[in-house]
Amino acid sequence: MVMTKKTRQAGFTLIELMIVVAVIGVLAAIAYPSYQKYVIKTKRTDMMSEMQNIASEIESRKLAQGSYSAISAQVKTDFATAYPRQGTALYDVTINPSPLTPPNNILTNKWTITATPKSGTQMSGDGALSLNYQNIKCRASVCGTGNEWND
Repeated sequence: MVMTKKTRQAGFTLIELMIVVAVIGVLAAIAYPSYQKYVIKTKRTDMMSEMQNIASEIESRKLAQGSYSAISAQVKTDFATAYPRQGTALYDVTINPSPLTPPNNILTNKWTITATPKSGTQMSGDGALSLNYQNIKCRASVCGTGNEWND
């Protein structure tokens, strides 16, 4: 009597693999846009933090030097640049006096920091951010002293 041993094949069928690939595709299609929104919000938050640091530095230098006009040129040289300073620049930062000051553009006690997204970058559709001497924050056209920078 000859005994035959049945061997069982282990593995996945083509249908099972297709189902797994379809599920992964659906999850990726849902997750990727959320991830992109998160990345944009994180980069915006980094810029907001940098603007707060610039504002603190302006006031600190003013206290040390005694006047805004004494620090005006150096502040604009040090901080009115593209951010982030390392990697791909996403925002152009300007520091201006209020519109009521003379056209000589010297920093006064009514300064405004504006971060404008660079065109062609991931942040280009996000809107400009601004912060002024009264801690009034604006994003696009919404301004206030609360959570105006947030979604």
